[in-house]
Amino acid sequence: MLNSDMSRMEEIEDAIDRLGPEDFRRIAGWVRERQQQHWDKQLDSDTSSGKLDFLFEEGEEESKEGLLRDWPPST
Repeated sequence: MLNSDMSRMEEIEDAIDRLGPEDFRRIAGWVRERQQQHWDKQLDSDTSSGKLDFLFEEGEEESKEGLLRDWPPST
């Protein structure tokens, strides 16, 4: 139950601060995975909506102009 003097976020932060090393590692991994899922979803949405089309257009133009290089660079 939430303490009336603390926000939900403060309660979560406090609980995380009290975790042992193994549980902290697990929650950190879970947060990283959730963050990656959100990133992937946003990237898919931006791609589908055409927000990133300019990147493809720039790449095609730079390719025509011979400005692109191999990555990683050959040694």
